[in-house]
Amino acid sequence: MHGSLAAATKLAAGIAAGADQFSDIDVLVLPPLVHLTTVKASLAGSPVRLGAQNCYVGEQGAFTGEVSARMLKDLGCDYVLVGHSERRALFHDDLKTVAAKFQAAQAAGLIPILCVGETKEERELGRTEAVVAEQLNTVIAAAGIQAFANAVIAYEPVWAIGTGLTATPEQAEAVHGFIRALISKNQVDLGPAIRILYGGSMKPDNAPALLAQPNIDGGLIGGASLDVDGFLAICAAATVLA
Repeated sequence: MHGSLAAATKLAAGIAAGADQFSDIDVLVLPPLVHLTTVKASLAGSPVRLGAQNCYVGEQGAFTGEVSARMLKDLGCDYVLVGHSERRALFHDDLKTVAAKFQAAQAAGLIPILCVGETKEERELGRTEAVVAEQLNTVIAAAGIQAFANAVIAYEPVWAIGTGLTATPEQAEAVHGFIRALISKNQVDLGPAIRILYGGSMKPDNAPALLAQPNIDGGLIGGASLDVDGFLAICAAATVLA
């Protein structure tokens, strides 16, 4: 939840202007809901695609303040985040709600970016894999493993977001590898194909080392996405390794 209309327009235009040089990677932006239409106009003619940060589980009805996946599709979105750690922690999106949003997104023709990850306490207790597995398995049980053929997974270690702590490339890679193995166990063909992004404070200085890991396919960028040059530097790092 950052930025004025003017700031969002300037940021999107700057990203759009620099994105033409990155033909080997996919670039998308996920602005606040109220800026979607304006940002879409700023991206016109560029390869940058549009997504939203959240959706509701229902298609329509008396759900004041909510926005359906079909509404987002009508606005020109291709993607939507589901299960972001802030949605889980601050807005009480539980496992079943996240699974329902995942299904609603796909029913509307959107590609869900499913966020999974553990807190600092869960990591210290050695529960990282158990937590991530439960988050993934709940969605698999609801939507079916084949649904992941049209989805993206983002691993965000909650303990490394805005805390000053940083996951090493090796720590991030270990969880990415676990996620890929879990998907492969359910559907062997999907394992190598599923795109798994890293969402733990990726910045221009750590992007090359993180993206060099064999199971890290890209980034879900937080604070660094609010700076055009910083965001494009991460894109450049991804292009080198594409």
